[in-house]
Amino acid sequence: MPQMMAVLSATHVVLVVVVVLLLFGAQKIPELARSLGSGLKEFKKGMREGEQALLQEPESPTVPPQETTTNPR
Repeated sequence: MPQMMAVLSATHVVLVVVVVLLLFGAQKIPELARSLGSGLKEFKKGMREGEQALLQEPESPTVPPQETTTNPR
């Protein structure tokens, strides 16, 4: 039974499109698609910048300076 739920037929796709049109209206769909596209574009840009930041790590690890303690005698 769970395997049957994963399959989308053409009827399901048409039903989803009709519901989306009824909820948002035909005039709002291009605006929603545009905002979705720009959101995906920004997400991909952020992913690229994150990968570049990871690749540009310093070549040698920085060692923190050791504390010097003076022992007064």
